[in-house]
Amino acid sequence: MALVNTSILTEFILLGLTDEPDLQIPLFLLFLFMYFITVLGNLVLMILIVLNSHLHTPMYFFLFNLSFVDLCYSSVITPKMMMNFILKKNIISYVGCMTQLFFFCFYIISECYVLMSMAYDRYVAICNPLLYNITMSTKVCSSLILGSYLMGFFDAMIHTGCMLRLTFCDTNTINHYFCDPLPLFQLSCTSTYVNEIEIFIVGGKDIILPSVIIFTSYGFILSSILQIRSTEGRSKAFSTCSSHIIAVSLFFGSCGFMYLKPSSAVSINQGKISSIFYTIVVPMLNPLIYSLRNKDVLIALRKTIKRRNLLIDTVKR
Repeated sequence: MALVNTSILTEFILLGLTDEPDLQIPLFLLFLFMYFITVLGNLVLMILIVLNSHLHTPMYFFLFNLSFVDLCYSSVITPKMMMNFILKKNIISYVGCMTQLFFFCFYIISECYVLMSMAYDRYVAICNPLLYNITMSTKVCSSLILGSYLMGFFDAMIHTGCMLRLTFCDTNTINHYFCDPLPLFQLSCTSTYVNEIEIFIVGGKDIILPSVIIFTSYGFILSSILQIRSTEGRSKAFSTCSSHIIAVSLFFGSCGFMYLKPSSAVSINQGKISSIFYTIVVPMLNPLIYSLRNKDVLIALRKTIKRRNLLIDTVKR
């Protein structure tokens, strides 16, 4: 199949989240605050992991990559989205739209498999602690992350390639705040049947396979936690696992709602609300969930601040 762009459009207009004038400034400030927390939280977590040797473990290696992916795909979507609240027309070129689509698919699919790798790591750590160092060797961890990025790259190529085969020759107004496949299908002059089948198969694989492995891993983890005799230890473990499961459920649930149903079964307005969770809310929550309740990260933060203060005092002297 030749992936030749036969579109006669050179640009699209993004309608955004809402066209209510009274909501533009409040929503802009809300999403600006959320994006600030996302960038700050993920950057701080990445810096702490790099600077503190006691965080150079498989768990934090995966967490570093999760923060990197969250930061990247949030940055692909959110800044362009916020322009809708301050511009009369939020224009994106055809090339820019396809580029945004590719990087969105690349990072969000990579996140699916990074989360799967993290769940497997926790399963081995809790259920097979004696074999942990052998099972989660540097080679294994690197292979899991490389595989996550390769899956994201190849599947993003498939999604983008299938989009490039469509012809857009009528309206150029995308009823969304980014170049999501489903709203783009509504603008196509040609049949989108192949594209919808492709999204259902490839997207379904990227959502169902990781989510099954993740929830199976957490099932075994919870079973092991129930065997803990200490009430305090069991309560603490349940609290940590429940927050992880809620974040993962929010991510995969909103993705599944959007992409695992026929495009005609999902209204665009419902799709916008659902996509807010996996494009904006989850990247903001992940560093908070995985760091604020983690003693190792908090200790690393205090040590880093202390080293910084000592360095400043030394320079002043």
